[in-house]
Parts: sequence; C-alpha cells; structure tokens
Amino acid sequence: MNTTGSIPADAFSIRSAFGRRAIGLSVAAAVGGFLFGFDSSVINGAVDSISQDFAINDVLTGFVVAIALLGCAVGAILAGNLSDRWGRLRVMFIGALLFFVSSLGAGLAFSVWDLALWRVVGGLGIGIASVIAPAYIAEIAPRQIRGGLASLQQLAITLGIFAALLSDALLAGAAGGADNVLWLGLEAWRWMFIVGVIPSAVYGILAFTLPESPRFLLAKGRTDEARTIFAQLVPEADLDHTIRDLQTAIESDRKNAGVSLRGPVLGLQRIVWVGIILSVFQQFVGINVIFYYSTSLWQSVGFDESNSFAISVATSVTNVLVTLVAIFLVDRVGRKPILLTGSVMMALSLGLMAIAFLFAVTDSAGEVVLPAPWGPIALVAANVFVIGFGASWGPLVWVLLGEIFPSRIRGKALGVAAGAQWIANFLITISFPAMSSWSLPLTYGMYATFAALSFFYVLLRIPETKGMDIEQTETLFTHKGAKTD
Repeated sequence: MNTTGSIPADAFSIRSAFGRRAIGLSVAAAVGGFLFGFDSSVINGAVDSISQDFAINDVLTGFVVAIALLGCAVGAILAGNLSDRWGRLRVMFIGALLFFVSSLGAGLAFSVWDLALWRVVGGLGIGIASVIAPAYIAEIAPRQIRGGLASLQQLAITLGIFAALLSDALLAGAAGGADNVLWLGLEAWRWMFIVGVIPSAVYGILAFTLPESPRFLLAKGRTDEARTIFAQLVPEADLDHTIRDLQTAIESDRKNAGVSLRGPVLGLQRIVWVGIILSVFQQFVGINVIFYYSTSLWQSVGFDESNSFAISVATSVTNVLVTLVAIFLVDRVGRKPILLTGSVMMALSLGLMAIAFLFAVTDSAGEVVLPAPWGPIALVAANVFVIGFGASWGPLVWVLLGEIFPSRIRGKALGVAAGAQWIANFLITISFPAMSSWSLPLTYGMYATFAALSFFYVLLRIPETKGMDIEQTETLFTHKGAKTD
C-alpha cells in the first residue's frame, strides 16, 4: 500500500473508516444547508394564495417574501459570537427550534403581519444554520478532504430548494390548488409551511447526536475531548499534526481579533470591496426571483397552476445537477473561466427573456399571456439562466470568498460580504413584484445588464486562484489595476 509518511494514501477514501466518519458528520451538518434552501423556496408555491387570502398589493407581497432575509442577516451575525460562547451544537439546536416554530406559525398565520413575524423568526433560524453548518463541516473535516466536504453545503442548499418546490407541487396537486383546503381545514399553501417542521426536527435531533466541534473544544482548553474526536477522523500518525495546526490557527485568530477592515477605498480595504461586489453581482442577476416567484411567473404567462409547479420542480432539479458539475470542474478548469462563461450564459438568457416578455398580451380574462413561440422560448431561457448561474456564480462566489481574504481579516471580511449578499437578495426580492407588474421586459433587462457587467468585472479585476495557497492569493488583490490573467 502506498503511504504519505506513515499515513495510508487511501486513509480518507470513502471506503476507509476515517473517510466514512468524516462524510457522515459532514452530511449530517449539511442539513443546515438543506433548511437554508428549503426556506428560501417554500414560499414559491404560496405567494399567490397569500396575496389573495390577505388581499395585499404587490409591494406588500414582496415585503412578506423578502422580510425573512432580514432575519437571515441578523441570525448570521449572531451565530458566530453565540457559537464561540456556547458551542456549535447548542446554537445549531437554537436555529432548528426557531425554524420549527416559524414553520408552524407561518402555516397558522391569521394576518399578513402575523405571517411576516414568523417569516422573520424563521429567517433568524436559517441565518444561524447558514453559518453554523459550513463552519462545523470545515472544523470537523480532515484537512486532506476539507474542500470536497465543504462543497456539500452548497449541494444541500440546492437539494433543499428542490424539496421545497416538490413538496409545494405535491400539496397543491393533492388539494386541487394551493388555495384549496387540504387537511384539518387548512389550505394547501399553509401546509407548505407546516411541512418545514420535518427537516427542522431532524436538524434539532442531530444537534444532540453529533460530536462538538474540535476547534471549539480546543479554544476552550478541552484538548483531551478534541483529541478523542479527532482520533475517530484522522490516522494516529496525523493526529498531533492536525491538533497543532488547529491550535496555531486559533492563536492567530485571537491575535487578529482587533484588526480593522478600514482602508483607503471608501473606508474599506480594497479586498473587502472585491468580496462585496462579487456578492452583490451574485444576487443582482435575479436568481432568487426564479426560486421565490417562478410558479407565479409561469402562471402569469399562460401555464396553469399544476404545470407551473412542475416547471419549478424541474428547474430545481436542473439547479442540483449543474451544482454537481461546478463542484467537479472548479479545481480542474479554474475559477475565472467558469465565472466568465456563466456571466455570458446569464446575460444572453436574461436578455432573451426580456425580449420574450415584450410580446406579452392580455387575454379576455385580463390575464397576461405569452403567445407562441414566446412562452416556450421564455421557459427555455429561464432554465438556461439557472444552468449558467448554478454551474458558476452560485457555488464559485463562495469558493472565492473563502480564498481571497487574508487570515488576519477573514472572519470579519466574510461577515461583511455575506451581509452584502443578504441585503442584495432582500432588495431584489422585495422589488420584483412591483417591477414585474410595471414592466417585465425592463425587469429582466436590468438583470441581464448586471450579468453583462459581472463578465467585465471578472475579466478585468478577478485573477485566477486555482491551485494557489490561500496566503498567495492575497497579493493578487492588493494592487489596483494588477494584471488579472
């Protein structure tokens, strides 16, 4: 058997005990990503019913959909400090509990403001899960396979989106429509929220069964407990090395706790702005419009409710598959070529959608319809857009955010970039209903413009980081106008 030092070359394969344990723990933790994706899209099938039952306008509809994102931002900010104080698993349970309660509350909401409150509560839980899940995976995974295991978070998010849209479609189909009564005198759209108690309960139970993060234990001086956990995850020959590296990283974080993000470019360091701009572009292309409003969108252009749900489910399956493609290609092709290709696909498909909606007409019943061949063209273009995003900007922005920041500011800079992403998501989500009722061609034309701008930003400002140590990438971003090829 080949070895690296005294560590077997296949020590971390899926056939080894160490590999299976690490994968098992990472999959369990990634349920947090599943909750993230589920919450992001579960409202898709309920939007029209909420608007009709509570008699609210487009602006208020957008507010109810988007308000959860503000809760997500607050939850993400709180998660780091709370998990450092109480431990990853306790905070994981808090996130699960918040989402569990919000699922019931939203399903039983008696007014739009009551629903908005529960959406915020759920957002807090999802914000917590969005931070704790990837952090726990990164801290429990052996360094030799950390990259692959960390990608499970993004995969779990796409699976959560798929599960939400599929459950929406099944519930609406069983009731004969989202606004029809299904069980216990409750409409199907209410059950779309209530079923969220299942994944949240699973996540909460896992919080009592998983081992605590070794990094947290080492930070609290509980070295023997951390060693016991790592002994199940890495070979004995690598045990001391793993613990020593982690202790060094913890000490470095303590020394850099007071480091500022301030710099010469509008008050922030240039590298922080790179992270912010990448995050904003990721959201300003309008991807979440597809996952929040697609069922309503396809109904508005002539597809009936059941077909609209089926199209949304198919789109979510596409999203899962292309995320797997991105995971496979990122370390083979490189970050920059994939991002540039994604920008081109998104700009062209969004531009085609904008053109298609120029031909929308209003039928005798007052409904907006896309005449042939523009309905199918818009449908194909929307799915090409999802492919372009899911195989590039969706997962790769997170890869870059993990690579470009120097260790002395990584935690704080990631927090700022993630905050920018939540805010950008909120702005797009809350504005879409009003903008779409005014002009869908203009709305999709705006998203296409941002996709085109993202191409030129990556081309001119983002260097390739494939195969580089994290310490090397910092120098690529420190000089304005540095060559990017």
